[in-house]
Amino acid sequence: MINISRPLAHGLLAATLLLSACTLPRVLKQAETGRTVVARPSPLTASGESVPFEVVARAPAKHLHKGVAYELLVRYRYEHGLREDTLGRIAFTSGNYVYDDENKGFLVATQKFSLPNTPGRNPGELLAHAQVRELKKNGRVLRAADDVRVARGIADPARQVTREDTVLTFLPERASNNMSGTRVLPFYFDEGQWFIRGYLGTNVQALEDLIDANQQTKQVLIIAGHSPDSLDAHNRLLASKRVRMLLYYYKQRVKKFSYLNKVEDIRFDTLAYTRRWDTFLSKVTTSALKPEQMDSVVSIINDTKGTFEEKEKALHRLTYFDYIEQYIYPVLRFGTVAVTYSAPKRYDSEVYLLSKKIVEKQVEADALTPEELRYSATLTPLLAEKQRIYETAAANTNSWEAFHNLGVVLLQRAEKEPTEKIRKAYYRRAAVNFTLAAHRNPTAEFFYHAATAYHRAGDRLEALQNYDYAIKLGGDRALLRKIFSDRAALEIEVGQPDEALRSLQYAGPSYQNALNKGLILVGREGYDSALEQYRLAHQLRPSAAAPLYGMAVVAARQKDEAAMGEYLKQAVALDRSYAQRAVEDLEFQDYAQGKVFREALR
Repeated sequence: MINISRPLAHGLLAATLLLSACTLPRVLKQAETGRTVVARPSPLTASGESVPFEVVARAPAKHLHKGVAYELLVRYRYEHGLREDTLGRIAFTSGNYVYDDENKGFLVATQKFSLPNTPGRNPGELLAHAQVRELKKNGRVLRAADDVRVARGIADPARQVTREDTVLTFLPERASNNMSGTRVLPFYFDEGQWFIRGYLGTNVQALEDLIDANQQTKQVLIIAGHSPDSLDAHNRLLASKRVRMLLYYYKQRVKKFSYLNKVEDIRFDTLAYTRRWDTFLSKVTTSALKPEQMDSVVSIINDTKGTFEEKEKALHRLTYFDYIEQYIYPVLRFGTVAVTYSAPKRYDSEVYLLSKKIVEKQVEADALTPEELRYSATLTPLLAEKQRIYETAAANTNSWEAFHNLGVVLLQRAEKEPTEKIRKAYYRRAAVNFTLAAHRNPTAEFFYHAATAYHRAGDRLEALQNYDYAIKLGGDRALLRKIFSDRAALEIEVGQPDEALRSLQYAGPSYQNALNKGLILVGREGYDSALEQYRLAHQLRPSAAAPLYGMAVVAARQKDEAAMGEYLKQAVALDRSYAQRAVEDLEFQDYAQGKVFREALR
């Protein structure tokens, strides 16, 4: 056994500490010599509610030292340096780096990070601070003197999306003496099922309201069908079961809640559509499919020989069958209840005065018919008064017309509000009322109105769902194209560019679609294709500055400073607000101090 005297042991410990103290500065200096740190993408780009990115660091391999690690602490500083998010670290330790393929003398370490996408975080800066650390418990740490700025600010494509809002107008209100008519209520069933469901398009509440209103009912027609898919079409009795379910439900409701009508006094007619292609083709011709795609479907059904099942299987081989399966098959699992009724006549004298008394609860709501009450809203120019009338009409009648026009009033009130918080509250209330209207009268147009209001309110998931409902119900080609256009805009905002491109396939050419497709292509570095889209938008609207500004962004990405300056100059000449936008835009940060950029903004 070798004995080491106490003075010698103290000397060895002091020498070890001195060696360690000398090692850390040397490792830090070696690592920092030639070190680079970059972020991808650059600039940082938001995707929906988050900002995903990765940081790539390169450092000389010669800095490696046993027991010591070189690290970069990554954080994001914003609100003029008052706040910052600590994101994590990149450590050059075993298993966390690889050798650079282009320069074998360097190591590469990559780490993924994410930031919340909030307006307060822009402008800001992504920083990295170097340090070396002893890899032992309570090991010494030596930090570099300064931060390294990796990236500045956050680019948010959602704030650059183009969406030209559709102006939503009031439904025409008329007070008629003749209150008789026919009410048609559609229902939809789950695949292979005949039970009445309690969500989209059921119209259960609307049917109950109609029965409970005790209008003198003369005739009820009940029709049901099924989709061509194997689960629905395989059960030949499915359409009949759906008819019987609706018939049973209607009769039971009349027996329990109607005092004016009796089941035996009502004429009931029923019809089950079984294995019929005409309803399928009618939906295809009112879909967003292209004309040549429609022709292919019609050819399979009308011209191809084979059984019902063989024709349905032939549809599966179409490249766009996913559209048929997602948007057409669901609405073929339908049932329809058409009720013919009559109501007592009423003259419309003193309608407005009576409506005011109803709103103020001085008289009962039945002093006016639902139509007269809604009509009275057209007799006042005051939005607040219109709102109270439609609120009363909606509460007392649950009519889709009242809910829809109440939604329009709330939209108009939102547009007059100066603060964003109150404006969005009005938009959300409008969206709720549009949704109530759409479920009572399910058409593509009314679900589109609900989607539009949710979109304006910033409730993106609700908006996407209502866009989807609208497309499934089908309708006028121009309307469907606009729905697909707005849904594509929303899909870009929530960070779903692939879905947006698919929606744009059905949206058709337009100024809005060209700009939004160009935006997606710029994000994917498809600069030539993006330039084509911006040129198309410029052709469609030569007086607009946005397409020229988009071309300037493409030129900046392609490092073509002269072209960038020319496009910017033309954009600013058309709209001076683009000068300030360009100053703040991260796309031009490398050119902001140059002569070409400054002259373009004059």
